Amino acid sequence: MKRQIRIAVGGLALGCLGITAAHATTLTIATVNNPDMLQMQKLSPQFTKETGIKLNWVVLPENTLRQRVTTDIATNSGNFDIVTVGSYEVPIWGKAGWLAPIKNLPASYDVKDLFPSVRNGLSYKGTLYALPFYAESSATYYRKDLFKAAGLTMPAHPTYTEIEKFAAKINDPSKGIYGICLRGLPGWGENMAYFTTLVNTFGGRWFNMKWQPRIDSPAWKKAANFYVNLEKKYGPPNVTSNGFTENLALFSQGKCGMWIDSTVAAGTLWDPKTSKVANEVGMVSAPVAVTPHGAHWLWAWALAMPKTTRHKADDMKFLEWATSKAYLKLVGKTFGWVQVPPGTRISTYDNPDYTKAAPFASKVKEAILSADPNNPTLKKVPYTGVQFVAIPQFEGIGTEVGQQIAAALAGQKSVDAALAQAQKATARTMKEAGYH
Repeated sequence: MKRQIRIAVGGLALGCLGITAAHATTLTIATVNNPDMLQMQKLSPQFTKETGIKLNWVVLPENTLRQRVTTDIATNSGNFDIVTVGSYEVPIWGKAGWLAPIKNLPASYDVKDLFPSVRNGLSYKGTLYALPFYAESSATYYRKDLFKAAGLTMPAHPTYTEIEKFAAKINDPSKGIYGICLRGLPGWGENMAYFTTLVNTFGGRWFNMKWQPRIDSPAWKKAANFYVNLEKKYGPPNVTSNGFTENLALFSQGKCGMWIDSTVAAGTLWDPKTSKVANEVGMVSAPVAVTPHGAHWLWAWALAMPKTTRHKADDMKFLEWATSKAYLKLVGKTFGWVQVPPGTRISTYDNPDYTKAAPFASKVKEAILSADPNNPTLKKVPYTGVQFVAIPQFEGIGTEVGQQIAAALAGQKSVDAALAQAQKATARTMKEAGYH
């Protein structure tokens, strides 16, 4: 009997391929439509060759993936056997018993080679519930040619005051170049991932020590007004439609002077095959306002098994294959070492093939290791997480607040009105959840 895996990947349903057995096993895998996952899809015939397990892929945009997977997991629907999840979901879902624990990894997998902070972020009470596909922090990308032409020098650790001045000088819409690109697409993992780091470094926080929301605080208002004004003056049109993938495309096409976002984008931006500005990209730390606390995030996209899966043995074969040292070498040999999924393994950053091809490698490693989810804000908070709050309610809260921030960015309401409504909705949710 031939075995078969169906994989879900953002926006694209490839359906069932090559079912030749009447009783073929079907495994469904959900993933996101980021470049590294699309590479995984292209390389999957190698997995089939090695194991005999066939793969079908369904790729979903980030917001859609999160909604579909969360609904499926929470309702025990069992539509997926492997899911792509992140550092926010894994500990919460592991605690709830929604994910199957990952145990008895072979010695050849070398679990100790995984960065401790990444490994811990995908664990609950010391047990792994997902294996990391790639990990990231955030950084500032900029066009060296535009800065040189404008007589500007980007510091290694820029401030947001400097970022605003730079954006004003290199903004040139008549030539299709915008001073800065930032996430505007609403979603707890889209605009709010970036915006929360902005709030953090402006001295704000989601909740005080009594779990009372602080969304209408002066720090939030300063951060929101800065963000809205910056994007309205120097950002691209239709910014509320732009998430990570859209901004990656804009910068790669030479339309952004600066972009503050995930370090995982570096592999695409530095590769001449995928970036028109590959020879002109610079990278420095994420900007700081009044405090470095929480200025840059920590995240891992990982592969996990819902407890409802009936095919753990086959699932584990794929999880181990896609997150292994051998897979990273396969990517390097197939697409070039600059494209290797970053941030998961210590050995990657000791590999001369990678460090030679990826001039940004040391900066990415430094950002990932320095991000501190346990101390994400200037003032004390009762939660962990830099660009998210590690409580089950945050998915709904972050989505609601993200919609309000997008409404202010689109000019549909004032910043004060958006934050007031976000504060009210969050307070109601926390009260209903029993936090106070």
